[in-house]
Amino acid sequence: MILLLVLYLIVMMGIAIYDLSRIKNFEDYAVAGKKQRTYAVVMTMLATIIGASSTVGLIDTTYNIGFPAIWWLLFGALGLLLQSIFISKKIRNLNADTLPQAAGIMVAPIAERVIAAVIVISWIGVVAGQLVALSSIVSYIVGSASKWIFIGVAIIVILYTTLGGQLSVVRTDRLQFIIILSGLVICCAYLYFFAGQDSHTPLQSVEFLNSDYRPIDLVTQFFVIGGVYLLGPDMLSRNLISRDSQTAKRSAIWAGISLVIIAIVIVGIGMWARTNVAAGESGSAKMLMYLIDKKIPRPIGILLTFALLSSILSSTDTCLINASSIFVKDLLQRDSVRLIRITVCTIGAMATVIAVAGRGDIIALLSGAYSIYTSGVIFPLFIAIYFYGKRQLRTNIWIAAVSVGGICGLIGVYMPNTSVNFALIGMALSLVIAVLAINKQQRRPNDRL
Repeated sequence: MILLLVLYLIVMMGIAIYDLSRIKNFEDYAVAGKKQRTYAVVMTMLATIIGASSTVGLIDTTYNIGFPAIWWLLFGALGLLLQSIFISKKIRNLNADTLPQAAGIMVAPIAERVIAAVIVISWIGVVAGQLVALSSIVSYIVGSASKWIFIGVAIIVILYTTLGGQLSVVRTDRLQFIIILSGLVICCAYLYFFAGQDSHTPLQSVEFLNSDYRPIDLVTQFFVIGGVYLLGPDMLSRNLISRDSQTAKRSAIWAGISLVIIAIVIVGIGMWARTNVAAGESGSAKMLMYLIDKKIPRPIGILLTFALLSSILSSTDTCLINASSIFVKDLLQRDSVRLIRITVCTIGAMATVIAVAGRGDIIALLSGAYSIYTSGVIFPLFIAIYFYGKRQLRTNIWIAAVSVGGICGLIGVYMPNTSVNFALIGMALSLVIAVLAINKQQRRPNDRL
């Protein structure tokens, strides 16, 4: 496994070195030249989606609450389909390099800076959290918890992202997605057809609501999870690399359909474990890691281990390059490849230090800023997109919508035990205030898309 890890990282670096000579300008580096075809966009989108939370986390959730855990990815798929219908063509037709720049075009320059600041701050925490997950996988591969080996792997990830930019991220995501999909499908097939244990009960235990997953959970995830996939910075960054608006629209459709199938596979693994692994049998280990160690053959376990590694890296490099591009493009107002490379190294170094220090409270603090985006940005941004070219927006009121919703989201993060759902309240308030920002005055014809 150590030799495979070395080979894996060599391939990633080789891709970056190959793409280094193909980068001619800012657009090539930051948005992969805006010329990616449907298959490439779909694969990089899915590779970005299927991270540690969608694999290790979702299987654990399925083991604990049963089949209703599938709603996490089903709402994600629904969000992508709605994005295809209402959002994809409009965003791509703006010809923006980043999501904040698109917001600036539709609303005002201050909107660009506000959303850019939220994304950059929050993604430091997101990258740090992903590197913590990476540390666990690397420790499993090498057989010991060596922080120096982890730092070495993290440096390579940062380095290949720095060299090749978005071009390398898209190319490595395609390879990583193939590994992820192969590992999950082969694991699921083995458990149900070759493991020789109970494979019928999981299929008879399909339910979409139960005592552990109530209707209020359904409503919350519909808006929070669906909203992130509809207008999240990760997903829309994939829209911006598409060669044209039709490609962006098709990619969101196919990614949504594919995500439903992948959700069934992942939750299927969790349901098998729920039936065949006794409570407490796995100890403190994550269920998927326990299955790799105890329930599946070594070759499949190795493939699945590298699928997990790929799922983490495909999300990490995407966050790194997008956050760095946003910092340079939208906050510094520069189109500089050199500055983005410096920013990738800086954000990557900060996230690595946080991960090595094990300061989960810092990660929670930084990642909590993402709640500003979920509760405060989703609906105002949707209003801006829908009414762009139709009605003007009052900038101050629109910013107020983002601020009020975001504050409610942060309160919800740091008051998790309260019975009040601050995330939903924030989304509702941001929607109402954003609607109030709509000016009755119609835009001039030449302002239309």
